[in-house]
Amino acid sequence: MYHPGQTLRRFGLAGLLCLGCGAGAVAMPTVPVSPTPASLLDRADSGIKLSDHAQFARLLDQLDVRRNELTSEQRWHLQYLRGWQAAYQGDYDRSRAILDEVLEKSDDDVLRFRASATLINILGDGRRYQEAFLRLSQMQDQLPQITDDAVRYQGLGEAAQLLISAGQYDLATSYADQMLAHIPPGESTCKAMYFKLHARYRSGTLGDTEDPMLRDGIAACTSSGQSVFANAMRADAAGVMLRMGRATEAQALLQRNYADALRDQYIPVSAQFEAMLALANWKLGDVPTAEKFARLAVASNSKSGVTEPLSMAYDVLYRIAEGRGDYRDALDYHEKFMAADKGYLDDISATALAYQIVSQQVQGKRQEVQALNKQNVILKLEQALDRKAVENSRLYITLLLTVIAFIVFWVYRLKRSQLRFMWLSRQDSLTGICNRKHFIEAAEGLLRHAEKAGKPVALLLIDLDHFKLVNDTHGHTVGDQVLKRAVDACIPLLGHRDLFGRLGGEEFAIILSDSNHAHALHRAEEVRAAIANARITDAPTDINISASLGVVTTEYSGYQFRQLLINADHALYKAKRDGRNRVVSGREDGATILPFAAGEKKVVLER
Repeated sequence: MYHPGQTLRRFGLAGLLCLGCGAGAVAMPTVPVSPTPASLLDRADSGIKLSDHAQFARLLDQLDVRRNELTSEQRWHLQYLRGWQAAYQGDYDRSRAILDEVLEKSDDDVLRFRASATLINILGDGRRYQEAFLRLSQMQDQLPQITDDAVRYQGLGEAAQLLISAGQYDLATSYADQMLAHIPPGESTCKAMYFKLHARYRSGTLGDTEDPMLRDGIAACTSSGQSVFANAMRADAAGVMLRMGRATEAQALLQRNYADALRDQYIPVSAQFEAMLALANWKLGDVPTAEKFARLAVASNSKSGVTEPLSMAYDVLYRIAEGRGDYRDALDYHEKFMAADKGYLDDISATALAYQIVSQQVQGKRQEVQALNKQNVILKLEQALDRKAVENSRLYITLLLTVIAFIVFWVYRLKRSQLRFMWLSRQDSLTGICNRKHFIEAAEGLLRHAEKAGKPVALLLIDLDHFKLVNDTHGHTVGDQVLKRAVDACIPLLGHRDLFGRLGGEEFAIILSDSNHAHALHRAEEVRAAIANARITDAPTDINISASLGVVTTEYSGYQFRQLLINADHALYKAKRDGRNRVVSGREDGATILPFAAGEKKVVLER
């Protein structure tokens, strides 16, 4: 099940909101009685874009009516604002077409810089991450030449937002600190505080609403009328509360500000509220309210592709249907949850991979420039050597070989770095075993091969007992030691063809190749006993570990991985319900799951 803050997935607040800090960021107190087109344009390109978006849209309509009164420069400025508005409303194709035209035809360097920054965000939302990071790299090279404080503020904010999505939290925080150190006239600390706090949330170091920096950030955004950012910070705080088991406080915080989030008409924030409200109410036992908010979150994300709120909402709906005994709907929601969750994790991996690829490309281009400069030097030396004695030609040959060796060495290092990154993307960073994405892909491939060969395969679903209590009592550092110790206890029991992966949190799975039902139960009991015998001795007090296991085989559940996982999950639920620290088998006869404890079967065989 989804655990807030555990995976720290990407929040939906788009970086384009920072782009409200361009030229003319100081909002005029009133519109003149007979406003000129220039004054209307200045007012439209102010903080009103976020504080009163409806009024911003009306100003653009007025400017369109008076387009003939605008200069060429003012028309391109209006065109840029139309592109910004389309991006805010989620119409990325139209926004990109408008901003591309501004980049191509406008003579205003500052306006083109702002259009480029907005395009970076659009490319990110369109999951064109590599192109987005390439444009970001180009924009960062232009920053030293930008003297306008407001535009620099905008560029730094875009860099911070995109780097957060790539998991570069320290670098993103440094950009946010630069924003805080140079607040343009008319701006508040709101946006810079949000980027810094959101980087802390994603890295797992953010406290809840008692965190002084969080309180200051929400206050700054509220006082400056930027409720979108204030509510985004509240959603981060609620996520921390849910992770800490404080569902009542999280529900109260979200419910208190939900109407305000709806008024902003910014779907990524309101959908996050709805998904978290669904999870909080489910944890509190209010199933009807949880179902209502989960369905609202699904509806809000119907056109947004795979997102964190969508995955969270489907997981809550699955748990509700399962609790009602409606296994058909539960299976349908579980499949949707797995698809959304897998897509979301793929999206996060793609973002991080794009950042690494672009970083290596930029580094590679710099190396190429250096190599070309060295080659130019060599060519000049070669011309000089032609006028010298033959023995001096040896120096040229030596230099040439050095350059070639340098290039070969650089290519080797680059290739090795790429291979290492691909390997790391398949591994769980804490335990060293397969991560969820790689485990599912490998398991599906193994099942296809076994089905063709006609060999049985077993799936063991493992969940550590009372793990949340360990985290709450001893802290996450000890919790991490428990996870690693449990994995270390299991690894010696696995064969070279078996597959071991971490699905998330304290949940693990093992695929046993060429294993029938009886053999799988025996192996599962060995795993349970090994975990139960493991100890954490370097904690303040000794900690006993135990695990509950659900076991299914292809003999009863077929070779479809999702069906194996559903049946194993039912068996695991039975093991938890019957007292934990036991193995339960899930066998499917018709449409009924018939679980039984491995220990009971063993007693029967001994008789």
